[in-house]
Amino acid sequence: MSLPPGFLDELRTRVSLSDVVGRKVMWDQRKSQPGKGDLWSPCPFHHEKTASFHVDDRKGFYYCFGCHAKGDALKFVQETENVSFMEAVEILAGEAGLEMPKRDPKAAEKQDRRTQLAEVMEQAVNYFRLQLKTQGASEARAYLARRGLDQAALDRWEIGFAPDGWQNLWDALKGKDVADDLILGAGLAKPSNKGKRPYDVFRNRIMFPIRDARGRAIAFGGRAMDPNDNAKYLNSPETELFDKGRNLYNHGPARAASGRGSTLIVAEGYMDVIALAEAGFASSVAPLGTAVTDNQLQLLWRMSDEPVIALDGDTAGLRAAMRLIDMALPLLEAGKSLRFAIMPEGKDPDDLLRAEGVEAVQAVLDQAIPMVRLLWRRETEGRVFDSPERKAALDKSLREKIKLIRDPSIRQHYAEDLKELRFQLFRGNRDGGGRGGQGGTGYGQRPGGYQPRSRAQGGFRDGQRAPWGAPPAPRSTTRASIVASAEEHDFARVREAVILATAITTPTVIPEFEVNLERMQCLDMDHAHLRDLLLRFGIDAPERLRDEIAYALGPDALENLLSLRHVALSPCVRKPGDLDMASLTLAEEFAKLESIAGLNAELAEAEEDLDGLADEALTWRLRQAAEARNRAVRSENEDKATYDVGENGARLNRDERDAFGDLLKRIGFTAE
Repeated sequence: MSLPPGFLDELRTRVSLSDVVGRKVMWDQRKSQPGKGDLWSPCPFHHEKTASFHVDDRKGFYYCFGCHAKGDALKFVQETENVSFMEAVEILAGEAGLEMPKRDPKAAEKQDRRTQLAEVMEQAVNYFRLQLKTQGASEARAYLARRGLDQAALDRWEIGFAPDGWQNLWDALKGKDVADDLILGAGLAKPSNKGKRPYDVFRNRIMFPIRDARGRAIAFGGRAMDPNDNAKYLNSPETELFDKGRNLYNHGPARAASGRGSTLIVAEGYMDVIALAEAGFASSVAPLGTAVTDNQLQLLWRMSDEPVIALDGDTAGLRAAMRLIDMALPLLEAGKSLRFAIMPEGKDPDDLLRAEGVEAVQAVLDQAIPMVRLLWRRETEGRVFDSPERKAALDKSLREKIKLIRDPSIRQHYAEDLKELRFQLFRGNRDGGGRGGQGGTGYGQRPGGYQPRSRAQGGFRDGQRAPWGAPPAPRSTTRASIVASAEEHDFARVREAVILATAITTPTVIPEFEVNLERMQCLDMDHAHLRDLLLRFGIDAPERLRDEIAYALGPDALENLLSLRHVALSPCVRKPGDLDMASLTLAEEFAKLESIAGLNAELAEAEEDLDGLADEALTWRLRQAAEARNRAVRSENEDKATYDVGENGARLNRDERDAFGDLLKRIGFTAE
């Protein structure tokens, strides 16, 4: 059976040799470098203990330095499965999702035609290169010189020129006895609708040959010299040789450079690729007149696990990046992703190179951001989230994007990263609604994501504000207030400690009280840090909660909390994992906190209203506040098992009692 032209190339493109061989061997972890496609193992074809079997995943070949076995994926399947060549093709085609072609008696004839078309394309390359040296191409040469390309660069990239006129290339190829159908089939000319001779596709354009991964000329890209031309850049039409969605400009050389460790860069156009490669960024490619397709993305991942998409710093460049995100999300695999390097506004890589040099481009590439960050930027930039409805709309949009990811592990990690960014936006900024892409909680403030500091690294002591938005310590005016006593602070700290210890020992209760934890304004900074860690990891990653606490606050933080007397006596701490008991405990503790907070707020407001005179409404408010305070004290005195702040319990101390009495006397009110 003969296979149609291009079938085996497509099969080899879709099948990873390391995946095929990996089913039969165990990779040597010390010698192998999976990121570079360089893998070693004991040979599956002869018995040995050393790793002398080498797989070059990028080139698609294996070789054993012991028994000298060598071949590609098809050869490996033949040898290990003891099958024929066509049976090996069928096995791999089934794995790759390729339908086996039906028998085609004319396949050999078609292959011969593809070879002939490739030969015609080479003749066209030579013709255009010669035309660039003629008098008619002086303007084109001047343009290329202004773009920084000398003669050596023109030769390396085989740049040519298509002169103005309708049949220049046609006549040149016909003079070499090239058949009409081959010129038309190569996409170099089009038939006339007026019954005249076919005419050239490319006229008055600088010509860039497009070669496939094997180095065969398969198409051209032409840049118009006429500023009034409707198409600034024009690619060859799709032909038997050329499928623009399955090829990349500079594919072969970039693949070789990437194999040597060069960062794979995806630019937008031919001149960007040429400028980058000439500046030392040899592993640079570009899609061919379209946005990156899923097939091109697979080609990129065959060359590099994490290509860098170098975007023009304009609206069109950003739109292209956003479209690429939606296309790439369902295709993500472990270790396979994209990073995005955004050029300064109004510049492309070529502009930046000529204006500021290699260092400036390298700096932009070094700051390339992961795809999850650009996704966040798209969903939040320029938007204000100052209402529950707007926040809910953001949550819904992010959930829909995460659902596109097929790999469950990657989906989970995206959810965690986006939740962290959301936390920074909504909770890290305590002054009101979040503003996407701006301020201290917006996009791009901490490229590394959540970076807690341990006590050993300086901690967050003495009222220093944690970077994830812990509430500040009470203001001096609050601490000095008559109605915000030290004992009440102790009361609140005890409640906070019990709440945090209960949630840590029984994390399954956290989702039920997530809103309460968010609203809990901790007076103790260590408690604030613990609360934020609970909100971050307690719901999505409870198994990591204790480790994250130890990392962020030091190894003794949790032990110190659980060893407090009022915490150690709590039944929830002594019986961790009891969800019902934890739920009842948290409900009671939060109710106590909210009661004392409401009381203090009312008294503080009443105190501020005092201006030397009191009206009946203010007197009534103070009476109600005093009665509420007495109820809270009585309730607390009945709960000595879990609350002990000293010999005076939660009663008012002498200074506070005297001060409170003075306040009441000022307004002519005596508490019963």
